[in-house]
Amino acid sequence: MTDYLSILRQYWHYDDFRPLQAEIIHSIGSGRDTLALLPTGGGKSICFQVPAMAMAFSKDQPTYSITGVPDGICLVITPLIALMKDQVLHLKERGIQAVCLYAGQTVKETAELLDNCQFGHVKFLYVSPERLESERFRKRLMFLPIAMIAVDEAHCISQWGYDFRPSYLKIAAVREFFPNAPVLALTATATPEVVDDIQEKLLFREKNVFRQSFIRSNLSYVVRTCESKPDMLLHILQSVPGSSVVYVRNRQKTREISDLLNKAGISADFFHAGLMNTDKDAKMQAWKNDQTRVMVATNAFGMGIDKADVRTVIHIDLPDTIEAYFQEAGRAGRDGKRAYAVLLYNRSDHAKVQKRIADSFPPRDFLKRIYEAVGDYYEVAIGFGAGRRFAFSLSEFCTAKKLPIIQTFSAITLLAQDGYWDFSEEQETPTRVQIRVTREQLYKESICGKEELLLNFLLRNYTGLFTDPVIIHFDAICSHLQLSPDDLHQLLVQLAQNGIITYIPKRKTPFITYMKDRLPLEMVEINEHQYELKQERYRQKLIAMLEYAEQTHFCRQQLLVGYFGETTAQTCGCCDVCIDAHKLQ
Repeated sequence: MTDYLSILRQYWHYDDFRPLQAEIIHSIGSGRDTLALLPTGGGKSICFQVPAMAMAFSKDQPTYSITGVPDGICLVITPLIALMKDQVLHLKERGIQAVCLYAGQTVKETAELLDNCQFGHVKFLYVSPERLESERFRKRLMFLPIAMIAVDEAHCISQWGYDFRPSYLKIAAVREFFPNAPVLALTATATPEVVDDIQEKLLFREKNVFRQSFIRSNLSYVVRTCESKPDMLLHILQSVPGSSVVYVRNRQKTREISDLLNKAGISADFFHAGLMNTDKDAKMQAWKNDQTRVMVATNAFGMGIDKADVRTVIHIDLPDTIEAYFQEAGRAGRDGKRAYAVLLYNRSDHAKVQKRIADSFPPRDFLKRIYEAVGDYYEVAIGFGAGRRFAFSLSEFCTAKKLPIIQTFSAITLLAQDGYWDFSEEQETPTRVQIRVTREQLYKESICGKEELLLNFLLRNYTGLFTDPVIIHFDAICSHLQLSPDDLHQLLVQLAQNGIITYIPKRKTPFITYMKDRLPLEMVEINEHQYELKQERYRQKLIAMLEYAEQTHFCRQQLLVGYFGETTAQTCGCCDVCIDAHKLQ
């Protein structure tokens, strides 16, 4: 452990490890598959970054010792682009070579990054689980010196977890390429059942689990029953100063609550998965730098974000599961100072829970109807379609087919879980331009000023503009022509309105990718037993969340940690139930 400690001090400037970090590092560093359960803010990234820095790679067998320049790459699989970028930035600031691959990068950019991994001194390669489904990536991956695999948010691999993602199941196949590379699975939330499932799905050689207590003595769990949630939200934020996250269930509500807070004089912004990545980064940075006090967000916000001084996390809407609530609430008070996790509740939430169950699991015949409707919508013939990818607008599809939006979204997600197609909710498509006129016609047009400069730049730097939409690099053009992004956008819009070009701005687009050829409807099987089992498990989790909100007799922290199998916790003394009980004594 002396070697690991010297790495920690050299690169991270910490004097010592946090509780359980050293034991986890020693386990994975000795080549053992390891599952680490650490609460939010428990320092999960250190658990794979430090041992990876100590690894020396050999094609026959990885060894685990300090070398002058450690060889061998740690493959990090994580679901959020924001987390990748954040960790890669911090590693580079410490002089450690790290790269990340995410949707929106060009084929050339991806190839160059992988070349650096293969021939350079890259130590960490961050990818999304969806990237593992790419045959092109898997072929390149086989030639990389992968010495260790880290799987963040590992609960996503379990169908019995709260955030199952089918793409996580591909991780086991990657292990076949690197049989000697140990796996470190990390999560902040997992029930005993999910703990076993993670190890089974990741093909652990032996069961090996490290658990840190989920008790947070500085975090007060509070439920506030109220008629007006907006009024209660304002009251809490006016009473408790400091940085805050407010969670809601849908995108429209993020903007509405943000506007409400700003009108009340509380600096706020909104965040959801549909935002462009540049907007997300700007909003995130403003919040982390305390230029924005409150971030109103869907559950797309917060995973892996390193901000220690959040004083309140407030849920306006009831989360689907205890797991989701516990992880999101745990983003408060990571600096060890007093913080509050507040859930707002009123009587209408009980009825909403029943509707949520019905919406999330529509009848099985409805799933078949959606399968057929999607195939017809994209004109995919029966017996064809495997590998085809389609940009998908839920609202346009539902309008065209006269379908209910929420149930249709659930059906598409459930069909993806059964492997009929892959559904990626939001991918950023790059800006593209195509010249609509011939080269001769273009020279006859009376184009001058900045529009002429822009067209000349495009013609000099991009090929194929007259035949197909071509990806252009917005930032590079702005820099070269000394234009603001808004100015460049307006020039492109003007050229498009004049019929000179087709301009397709950068946007966020969901995609459906057929994983297998389209089947005749009678061959589409929705296993009744499995479907009812999934529905019942979802119902149980949602009811457990509802019961947590409605009960007023048991310590909230005891209930939460007990849900994850920690049954010896004492009453916390600082939740609303404990405080009310103390008042009655």
